[in-house]
Amino acid sequence: MKQVVNGLQLFGKSLFAPILILPIIGLFIAFGNVFGNGNLAQYVPLLENPMIQNIGKFISSSAVSILQNLALIFAVGIPIGLAKKDKGYAALTGLVTYVIFINAMHQVLNLSERLVPAEEMQISGQAMVLNVQVLEMGVFAGILIGALVGVLHNKYCDTELKGVFSIYSGHRFVAILAIPSAMILGVLAAEFWPIVQNGITALANGIRSLGDFGFLIYGFLERILIPTGLHHLVYTPFLYTELGGTATVAGEVVHGARNIYFAEMADPSVAVLSSTVNWDARGLAKMFGLIGAALAMYVTADKNKKAMAKAILLPAAVTSFLLGVTEPIEFAFLFTAPILFFIHAVLAGTGMMLLNVVGVHAIGANGVIDFLLYNLPLGTEKSNWPMFIVVGLIMFAAYFIIFRFLILKLNLKTPGREEGTEEAQPAEVQAKGNASAGSPLGETIVTALGGSGNIENVDNCYTRLRLVLKDPNAVDEKLLKETGSKGVIKSGNNVQVVYGLNVKSVRDQVDQKLGGLNYENV
Repeated sequence: MKQVVNGLQLFGKSLFAPILILPIIGLFIAFGNVFGNGNLAQYVPLLENPMIQNIGKFISSSAVSILQNLALIFAVGIPIGLAKKDKGYAALTGLVTYVIFINAMHQVLNLSERLVPAEEMQISGQAMVLNVQVLEMGVFAGILIGALVGVLHNKYCDTELKGVFSIYSGHRFVAILAIPSAMILGVLAAEFWPIVQNGITALANGIRSLGDFGFLIYGFLERILIPTGLHHLVYTPFLYTELGGTATVAGEVVHGARNIYFAEMADPSVAVLSSTVNWDARGLAKMFGLIGAALAMYVTADKNKKAMAKAILLPAAVTSFLLGVTEPIEFAFLFTAPILFFIHAVLAGTGMMLLNVVGVHAIGANGVIDFLLYNLPLGTEKSNWPMFIVVGLIMFAAYFIIFRFLILKLNLKTPGREEGTEEAQPAEVQAKGNASAGSPLGETIVTALGGSGNIENVDNCYTRLRLVLKDPNAVDEKLLKETGSKGVIKSGNNVQVVYGLNVKSVRDQVDQKLGGLNYENV
């Protein structure tokens, strides 16, 4: 059991790097979108300047590419977190293995003549990933490959081959094992992932007949499937096929919720948008619900960790509210408190059902910028957009109350609620915070940890040194306290030393004392 717990802790830690990059990306997307949105220029004349718009489009389009390739980020980031040594080689192997995986899947689809034309990819469950047409698996593909490479790396990176094969020892041997493993996984994914996709599509076909309750199921599935990338198989048929409704607009028969409301927007004879627009009301949770969730996570953060929580949650919430880009905030609690993600999916579906029950016909697929640009020109009569905001405020309150209750009741480890007591700015660390090789702080910490020979692995998260020690009992907690430590947490051979937000400075000094970054004693 202890090995299982240690393994889960290590895997959870490996997710920090890819997850923490998302709020930063989201801020750049939001910033670029504000200046590059041509429709917004009619309300802010300054933004009509072509140079300003081009700069905005350049920033947002460059940054959004990360969200379009999240699986790759996880495939590279997870091995870095899992690897006990040679982290750079582990990341490189993750990159190579992921590329092999998607190309193997592509080759199977190509040889079996299952590739579809570009205009049919989305509805067929296929997508372009790194310019390769494959089945859409979302971040699940990256997590799968990253975990595979991390396990193989730790088990076989010390393998020594003899004779002429010695050149293929170590991390090269890991690649020898990972590449064929990726090919096999690519074949299996090509053959079996469509079964999962078909199941989701069949489920979508049954939703429409459930009336108002169908919106709840629809919204729930659209959110809960985000980590697998299968959510688009739920909403795409409703947006572009008969599942989302059929209407005659300006003498033309139109199929699909999004196609219908686009046609109705352009037709002045349409007095009120069709209720089918609610199949695309996914922005309710993005603009209101997740903001309430972020506030709940912030207010429940430990008092001395609120600065850290704010740094993570604020940019993520702004990105979700403005643009409807939810990955930064959803991934902040998806892995650390999965029950909250489940509740989030339930509430998202509930909100969509409520919109249909009260007869709201506003366009709300993404963030507030799109919401205003679509609905303000239509007027309140045609879109009934003020009622969308009323329902949104109700959802904001529901998210806040439920998230806050569950976080406190179940002691969930959302941002700012990790074990231990820590201060944001330890005075002792600041006083001794130079990262020179001769730093007395680094030397003292290594000594307090039982010496360099006792240290097998050094890493850090937001606020703590995370170590693997040969003998945890050799730790001198009193001496660590003198270096600014606010607590020591032990779990088997895993030891965490709490420092606060300056932990990166501490980590650098320990690494320097041990002879280099990402030190592992071998």
